[in-house]
Order: sequence, then C-alpha cells, then structure tokens
Amino acid sequence: MTYKDYYKVLGVGTTATPEEIKKAYRKLALKHHPDKAKGNKASEEKFKEINEANEVLSDPEKRKKYDRFGADWKHYEEAGAQPGGFDWSKYAASQSGQSHRVSREEFDETFADEGAGDLFELLFGQHGGQRRGSRSAALKGDNLDAETTLSLEEAYHGSTRIIQLHGQIIRVTIKPGIADMQVLRVAGKGSAGRNGGPNGDLYITIKVAPHPVFHRRGNDLHRNFSVELYTAVLGGKTQVTTLNGTVKVDIPKETMNGTELRLLGLGMPVYGKKNEFGNLFVKADIRIPDHLREQEIDLFKKLAALRE
Repeated sequence: MTYKDYYKVLGVGTTATPEEIKKAYRKLALKHHPDKAKGNKASEEKFKEINEANEVLSDPEKRKKYDRFGADWKHYEEAGAQPGGFDWSKYAASQSGQSHRVSREEFDETFADEGAGDLFELLFGQHGGQRRGSRSAALKGDNLDAETTLSLEEAYHGSTRIIQLHGQIIRVTIKPGIADMQVLRVAGKGSAGRNGGPNGDLYITIKVAPHPVFHRRGNDLHRNFSVELYTAVLGGKTQVTTLNGTVKVDIPKETMNGTELRLLGLGMPVYGKKNEFGNLFVKADIRIPDHLREQEIDLFKKLAALRE
C-alpha cells in the first residue's frame, strides 16, 4: 500500500485536535466537492483523498492505529486470512531512525478490541517473546544468585559448601586463596532452560568474614605481634602465629616499637595457583614489663644515667 500522509492531505499537524481536523476537512471538502469541480479529475481524486483522510483521523481508534502503523494500519483486518500481507519490517525503526520493538503489551493496547492475542501470534508467530510450535527457539534458563560466608582460615585452606536451591543439593568446592566478594560460577545449576535450551548458571558471591588478628590486603596478610622489651633491645627470637602454624622470627637488636618485618611466603595462597603465596607483614608491639622489682628499677636508673 502506498503511504499517504493523511495529516498532510488535510493540511494539519500530527497534534491537531478533533476540532481542527473537522474544520480543515470541511474547508477542503467544500473546495473540491464534485458539484463544484465538475469534470475536474484531479479535484475529484483530491476529494476522495480528503474523505479518506477524514475517515481515519476523525475516528480516535483508527487514528491511533494509523499513528502507530502508518499506511498499513488496516492490514490487521486482513491478517486473519493472509498474514503475509502485513509488512512488520516497516515498524522496526522510529522516525528518529532508532530501532523500536513493539511489545506484546503495546500491540494489545493498540488492537484491544480486535482479538489482539490471536492476531499478534498470527502475524509474528510469537507469544510472550518466544517462538511457537516445533520451531520454538531454545532459550537458556535464568541465572541464579547465592552467597556464602567463609572464615579467613577457610579462605586460606580452601573449603566446601553445600547449597540447597530449588530442591537441588549443590556441593561447591572453594579453592584456597578465595577473595572477599569474589564470585564463583557453577555452570548449569541455574533455572531450567526452555524449549530444550540449556540450564542457566549459578553465581555464588563469597564473603570472607573479618578476622580479629589478621588483616588481608590482596594476597598479603598483616598482623601485630608482641615483643619483650629485652628481646627488642638485645635482639633474639620470638614466636609468631600464622594461618599455617607457628614460626620463629629473628628480632634484630634495637628493634623499635612499630617496626614491620616481612615474612616471605607466609601470606594468603594465590587463588588458582599452586605453591604461590603472598607475604605476612608483622608489626612489633614492644611490651613494657610491669611489676618491676626494686633491683630492676635500680638497673633502669643506671641505664638512664648512662644515656645522659
């Protein structure tokens, strides 16, 4: 069907009110009426166009369909017998050139009184956005989300979790070194696919609980440790607890309070890599002795005098 701009035919804008359309129609009809333009074929054709335009634009429902579907607005009536006459491709772009998909809801609203449900499926072979019949498109199921919380020790050594979801019992193995808020994907454990499509996936967000002693920064761990005053002054060894047991640490003499020592390879495992670890940084917390005896106080006084 050749497109006819009914608004242009009547000489009104697309936002014209019913009164403006009626006024424009009467003026043009009077000018091109066959009784006034006898024998003028062009005027007779114009009169037919004017009446055609008025018939559509003066009817709110017809105008609504025309505004949406243009010249093919009437094809919905014929589609019940021959759906091939309806050229849907014309409606794939808006006036701005941007792609526009007419939804089922929009179609139902437009053809509310015309058996919209059957017509939509007849024209487009779709229902609710899915193909119908034996050629229905296989659609992947929805992805699902879950979360679980680990202790820092579990994150260090690796762990397992049992997740119950929609009647499924899913055992999830978590590798050593997992990070806080890291997301694991478990393929095929989401919602069931449709029309023979694959299942969706399960995405598990891992939360690592705060630890009272260790603080994690990437693959490195940080902690404070207590050092006796005499060890800090004279040097020596002390024991430090790590996430993988207790180790002896050499304390250099004259170690100041807050001095940080780096213990190579005693941090977190690098996720997904064997035998790779971050470092452990330990900060010295010099412990001042209390309940000093009189003799100890005298010795400290002598030491103070030597420093003067």
